[in-house]
This record gives sequence, C-alpha cells and structure tokens, in this order.
Amino acid sequence: MSAELLIDRDHPGVVEVTFNRPERRNAFTKAMYRAMRELWLELAEDRSVRVVVLRGEGGKAFAAGNEISDFLEADAVEYETWIREMLDGLFALPQVTVAAIDGVCVGGGLAVATTCDLRVATASSRFGYPIARTLGNALSSPVLYRCAEVFGESLTREMLLASRLVTADRAYAAGAILAEVADRAALDAEVSGLVEGILQASPVTLRVTKQQLRRRASITETAPVDEEPLLREVYGGPDFAEGVRAFLAKEKPAFRG
Repeated sequence: MSAELLIDRDHPGVVEVTFNRPERRNAFTKAMYRAMRELWLELAEDRSVRVVVLRGEGGKAFAAGNEISDFLEADAVEYETWIREMLDGLFALPQVTVAAIDGVCVGGGLAVATTCDLRVATASSRFGYPIARTLGNALSSPVLYRCAEVFGESLTREMLLASRLVTADRAYAAGAILAEVADRAALDAEVSGLVEGILQASPVTLRVTKQQLRRRASITETAPVDEEPLLREVYGGPDFAEGVRAFLAKEKPAFRG
C-alpha cells in the first residue's frame, strides 16, 4: 500500500484506513485510489473483517478532493470512470463502512464519504462540491445521485449550484451524518462506540441489509446511457482547461462557458 494510505489492522475485526497527505489536506492521488481499489478487492473476500473505518490525517480535512495535476496525465473522463469503479468497490463491501470526518470533506472526499454506510463528523467539518467555482468540471451521475440520497436534493443543489459548503449541524439535521461531535477526541470516542456495537451485531443481518440497500441503489443511482458524451463535453471544454490552469497557478479562474 502507498504511504499516503495507512492501513491499521490492530483491532480484531476492524480495518482503519487513514488518508495521509495532511500537507495537501489529504487530496487523493492516483496512487491512493489504486491502493483503495486493491484494498476493497481484498476485503470483499475477508469475512474476518466486520468494520472498515476511513479518516483523514491532520485534523483539517477528511479529504479535499483530488490531486488536480493527475488529470493532466490521463483522459479525464476515463479517470473519472476509473474512480467511480473504486467507489463501486467501496459501496459493494460486505463490511459496514464508517467515515470519521474531521474538517473539510469536499470533492472526491465527499464522494468517498457518501459511499460509506455511516458518517460521523466534528462540529467544524464542512461538506460540498464547489466545482462550479473551482474547476468547471462535473460529477458523474452515480456520484451526484448518491449525494442527493445522503444529503437530500435541496442541500445537494446548494452544494453544486450555489457552490456553498454545508455545515456539520445542517448535515446532521438532514440525516447525512449520524452524529455531530465537538472535537477529534469526541469523534474517536463516538467511532469506537459505534464500532463496538457493530462488532456485537449479527454479521448475516448486516450483510443481507447491505445487499438489499445496494439493490435499491442500483435502481435509483445508475448512470444514464448518454453519460460519457455529457462528461466529455465538460472535460473537453474550455472551462475545465481554465479551471485546471487557474488551480495549479493558484489564480481565480475566468470561466467562459
């Protein structure tokens, strides 16, 4: 596994995954996505693991999107598809997945968090997809639908159309997170209690329940057949090129549409 993705197996029945790029607010690199894909494939066959906890290092972010420079080295639409396949692997895990969120949770970080079964967050955490103001790209439909399923359509529209970040208290009120706690220490305590409860539950009940929920999601969150041409229009257009240029230059983008 990459040093940017730390795997802790010290607690029996639990795997803890830490995104370890605090200097970049844990923005996901291609190597991190690849390591996650490999881990999900391994865990899919491991009945000894009951819970998977995901968290970010540093106290400032769960994960702040993707490492934008990686888009320059790949076909952007194919890269998004590859990332979505990783998310599909996470969603399909038989284990209960928990996102322990402390800080900013945006872009790719929010896609991972909403793919998890459960989310717990500190009061200072913020959630969103401010891509209309930053990169000028677009979400794949399954990622968008999952966000709407977790946060509700109203908050999802606010995140994407108004480029606003949603506070932890509003996320809790919407049911997107199951607990809003004061700080990292309280977050750790909440997650520990949650994990212990899951470890005491019937494995077959949890596994079958997840299968039932995946069947529901397969109906409501499937990408439309014309998805790729829509995304290619976005990623091949001038706004995304300007967004990437401005982001890497640390400038405000001048979008033209």
